[in-house]
Amino acid sequence: MNLPEIQTDDAFRKREFPVCRDKVYLAHAGVSPVPACVTQAIKETAEKAALNDQEEGLAELLRTTRKRAAQLLGADTSEVALIGPTTAGLSAVAAGLDWQEGDEILVYRDCFPVNVYPWQALESRGVKVRWLQTPALGQITPELVAENLTDQTRLVALASCHFVSGWRIDHDAIGRVLRERGVLFCLDAIQTLGAFPTTVKYVDFLAADAHKWLLGPCAAGIFYVRRELQDRLVPSAFGWNNVRCPNYIAQEEMHLRSDARRYEAGSFNILGIAGMNAALGLLLEVGIESIAADLKVKRAWLVRALQEKGYEVFYPEAIETGGITSCWLEGGDMPALGEKLARENIVASVRADRSGRDYLRFSPHFYNTPKELEKVVSLL
Repeated sequence: MNLPEIQTDDAFRKREFPVCRDKVYLAHAGVSPVPACVTQAIKETAEKAALNDQEEGLAELLRTTRKRAAQLLGADTSEVALIGPTTAGLSAVAAGLDWQEGDEILVYRDCFPVNVYPWQALESRGVKVRWLQTPALGQITPELVAENLTDQTRLVALASCHFVSGWRIDHDAIGRVLRERGVLFCLDAIQTLGAFPTTVKYVDFLAADAHKWLLGPCAAGIFYVRRELQDRLVPSAFGWNNVRCPNYIAQEEMHLRSDARRYEAGSFNILGIAGMNAALGLLLEVGIESIAADLKVKRAWLVRALQEKGYEVFYPEAIETGGITSCWLEGGDMPALGEKLARENIVASVRADRSGRDYLRFSPHFYNTPKELEKVVSLL
């Protein structure tokens, strides 16, 4: 499967992405519909589970999924745990490090709450949360991060792309700065993984659920922990799967698995992982670089078209953006506009900032077509 095939053969597109049959779906930054291959993988796995032990064939499923996830991240399979949602991974980092009173964490308060609350909760343990102040919503640069580091900064927790403004951070450049300073870097990658290259050369921890740009099921996810840090990050849960127990007999001493599987404490979300595995295979087949290039073209077109109709758009000239295009109109009713689109079977999102301003957010994926975007803009 490739992009030209998807975007020029409408029958093929509607077969592989059933949502296209009666909707224009432009809300992949929220919760995505799953492709046919994901539905089929879940169906086949569920049917096999009705005839045998549910875990029959699980070892091969885990091996394949871990390998695909590692390929997407540019990581080793020993650094990948198959746990979701994103909340679980970020909370595992917050809970598992040996924090000392006076340690500081650098966080952006206007990030999605899942990447705020786990760190804010550490204040009860004497950890100080320092809040990044940005010139505009989500606009986090390597320079801004560097300026806000102190001798007490132990970890920086950021999102790879802001969920409203669409600003995409240069996580490699930020990671290099932090690595040089000996500061840990935790990345919430749910808004870029599956849409833009999101590799972990300079990342220490990463979490992402499958239900957005990865086109997978909810609560199936990827949790990355750099190999050199696995002995420092203590698991927040202990069970039969991550602690040695031969013949399922608890031992006097606890010995954890030697790799990222130490964060997989219990039974697996088998149906979710089966669906995520199929989604990962699809994305790798189409190619993340090709997907990213396509989304950049779509965003550039949307920005121009929206501006021509009088809408304001976040970062119209910036290249540091993801697949999100959020717009607003002075005096306009964005929720009402979203409802109008919904009546035409067009799915977009309405999001707000801290001041209460509403935005209409478009987040197309690679299977959306130019004709669909033109239809949407014509209704605004």
